[in-house]
Order: sequence, then C-alpha cells, then structure tokens
Amino acid sequence: MYRVDPKQAVLEHVSKQAAAGEAGRSLSDQAEAIIAAPVERRVSGAVVAGVAQVVESTLLTVLGYGIYAFSAELGSPTFYVPVILASSLLANVLFNAAGAHRIASYRTAFNQIARVLISWTLLIAVLAAGIYFFKAGDLFAPAWLINWYIGGAVLLVGFRLGLRTLVKRWTAQGRLRRRTVIVGGGKDAETLIGQINASASNDIMLLGLFDDRIDDRSPETVGGYPKLGKVANLIEFARRTPVDLVMVSMPLSAEKRVLDMLTQLWVLPVDIRLSAHMSKLKFTSKAYSYVGDIAVFDMADRPISDWNLVFKWVFDKVVALTALILLSPVMIATAIAIKLESKGPVFFMQNRHGFNNELIKIYKFRSMRTDMLDAGAAKLVTKDDPRVTKVGKFIRKTSIDELPQLFNVLKGELSIVGPRPHALQAKAENQLYYEAVEGYFARHRVKPGMTGWAQVNGWRGETDTIDKIMQRVNHDLHYIEHWSILFDLYIVAITPISLISKNENAY
Repeated sequence: MYRVDPKQAVLEHVSKQAAAGEAGRSLSDQAEAIIAAPVERRVSGAVVAGVAQVVESTLLTVLGYGIYAFSAELGSPTFYVPVILASSLLANVLFNAAGAHRIASYRTAFNQIARVLISWTLLIAVLAAGIYFFKAGDLFAPAWLINWYIGGAVLLVGFRLGLRTLVKRWTAQGRLRRRTVIVGGGKDAETLIGQINASASNDIMLLGLFDDRIDDRSPETVGGYPKLGKVANLIEFARRTPVDLVMVSMPLSAEKRVLDMLTQLWVLPVDIRLSAHMSKLKFTSKAYSYVGDIAVFDMADRPISDWNLVFKWVFDKVVALTALILLSPVMIATAIAIKLESKGPVFFMQNRHGFNNELIKIYKFRSMRTDMLDAGAAKLVTKDDPRVTKVGKFIRKTSIDELPQLFNVLKGELSIVGPRPHALQAKAENQLYYEAVEGYFARHRVKPGMTGWAQVNGWRGETDTIDKIMQRVNHDLHYIEHWSILFDLYIVAITPISLISKNENAY
C-alpha cells in the first residue's frame, strides 16, 4: 500500500492553509475554543417535519383500516379503503394549514395539540357530512367513524407529545439549531442579537461575531458574544467547525462593505442572510424570508440542503452499489493486469480537497511505475508520459483508474456527480489552480464527484493552461447553481458516451 512521504504531507498541509487564504493568520482564542468543542450532528428541520407528516398520516391510515378490519359486521373494503386514504391525506393538509407541522409548533404542548385536534374534528365532521349528503350511510357504519375519531384523537395526542419530547431534546443538544455567526459589530449587531434572543434562540446557536473594524464602533464583546476575528478569518473558521448561517448586520446603504463581504464568503457552503432591521426601506412581507421572527434578505444559499441532501445521498449510495456489482469483473481484471505488468500496490491513494476544503484520501488504480509515483501531482501527466505503465495508459484513457472511488462514495467522502477533486499541488502554467482562478474554492461548496458537468463536456484530463482550468471551474460552478437529481441522472447517463467521444485530453 502506498505511503505518503512525511515531507509531502507537510507540503500538503501548508498548501491547504495557503489555499484558504489564511497563511500567517491565526484565529482568536475564543474561536479556537469553539472549534475544539464537540459538535452534535445536526438534523434538518425540513426533513424532521417531512418525516413527521409521513409517520402521522401512516398511523392514522393504519388505525382507520385496523378498526375496519377488526369489525366483522362492516361492509366491503372497496368503500372504506379509499375514504381512509383520502381522509388521512386531507388531515395532513389541514394540519399544515393550521401551522401544526413546523418545528416551532412541535416544541409546544397545548398549542400544537389544540391545532391538531381542531383540525381532526373538522375533518371528521366534513366526512360525516359527506356521508350524509351523498346518502352513503348504508355503506359506512357510524360506530367505525366514531371509533376512528376517538382513537385518532388519542393517537394524535400521544404522537405529538412524543414528537415534542424528541424535538426539545434535539434543540437542547443543538441538533436542530443552526450554528450562526454575525458579520458586523457595534450597536447594530447588539440590536440583532437582542432580536435573536427574543424570538429565534431555539432556531439559532449564535457563536460570535466577525468584523473588519477595529475601532470603538466594534468592541471585542457585543451583547455577551465575542468578536472572533475579521471577515477573512471567517473562511478558516467555517472550514474548521460547522457553520450553517451567516447573518449580516450591515445597512443596505453600505454597498461596498456588503459586496466585499460577499466576495470573500461566497466560496463557503453556508446560507448568508442580510438582516432587515437596519433598513429604512419597508417592503411587503413577501419580500422577506424569516429566521424565527427576524426578517432577512436572502443573499446566498447553501447549494444542496434539507431534502435535496437526502435525495442526493440515496442517489449516491444506490448508484455506487449498483456500479460496484456490475463493474466488479472489470475491477478484478484491472487489478490482475496491474500486478502482472509491474511490481507494487494495486491501489494508489492521494490526498485531495473535498467538501468545504476538507482533506480526503481518494482511491485509484495505480497507473504509474512505483518508483515514479507523484503523490502531490506536482507534475501533470502528459501525452506519452514515461511514468505511466501500459496498463495505466489504457485505464487512464478510459477512466477505469477512477473506479475504486466508488468506495469513497460509499464512505460519504465523494458523490457520484460533482466537481472532480483536484490534486493539491496541481498546476496550470506553473500556477496552483487556486492561484490561477479567482473563486476556485467555490467549487467545494458541494461534495466532489467521480464524474461531473465539466468532464462530460470534454474538460477532463490534462489542464496545462489557465484557460482549461477556468473552463473546468466554470462548468463546475454551473453544475452547482443548477443542481437537480435529474441533472445528476443526465450526467451519469452521458458519462460513458463522453469517455469515448471526448477523451483527447486524457493521458
């Protein structure tokens, strides 16, 4: 198995620090303490609400059918089953209309139970009126409807109390609270902190503030929270500890400060919101989004979150497992061919930047002679490169060398589709990629992938010029901005075709 040279490991660490733009800087002691503290794995509120709706509707459906099934005198299921299914669906619609499927509502006891029971009572009343109006009394037994109403009410109360306990526990643990920092300082930030404490403390875990000002307008402590550094330090901070939300406490009139802040922070996979409390302009409520009860303007969103993150996770695992099963004969044959041609390990492991610039170790089939391996890829592989073996030339041309990365996908380090992870020391025209392309690290706002939009458009293989790496980055950013599961399916479908028709740069 290939081992990373200690000297190379140091170079890679220095490269990572320089890439983050933080070389020579250090975070404050308070920031380091926050980074060192353990972090509970967060849970998406949208996913919790979605799962709760499915579970609740399923329980009501099972209860309604169970009451019917254990009542021998009742009629045909032809009438009962459609009514039970439709009623459970309508109950969910009413619960949502009553605001009973929101995380804030889940934390209450009397409030959410009252809303649910009123909605459930209304549903049963409508159902009873429908049975009477359509003269279907001979098809439905009154006892079934009464029992479903009473049983459903008991079930809903029990389910909601259990859900409340779970949500309050997760809130206390910080799993349902968004780890948040404020950009800005002084009295304006203090006002925003007061609003957070008053209406959004259950939704936000405030970590501290970042502000470029160092005069009296920006004291070291605001509203009991420390100033952790300048805005540029926030990039390193967010790469070393999870940050979900950046709230900007700047007036709309401070256009230059806001633009400077966005220019620095858009490379991070976080939601960025501009607090509306400093704006003298008043808009309609539809112009704002809300964090708790705080009105904000949306400036940037994390590219893939909530249910989309779940869908992509399922997509990655299903495709990776399927590909491993179907391609296992090819992978076994490749491993045998590598061992027969040259001495050394079958696999080659290399550190690369993953999601949010985290270092990951990706797997590849070894395509170079063992004595000429280049762990940092300081020198790009070129046409007829003497370091590449005969088997290596073929598997690189066909991308078979990348197949072991299916294990990286199963480990959660890569996605099937996403920006390709680049070697740390890779260069174009003797410049490191992140030096050659402004905003390069914005491609790390999502997990890197085995294939991507750039690759299927012919931008794979050698990137010896700045234009080539810019084209690749531009395609990666287009993918991130337009991501969807259908887009992923399309890229996976055309990847085999692109490997044949657009491989002139793959050596």
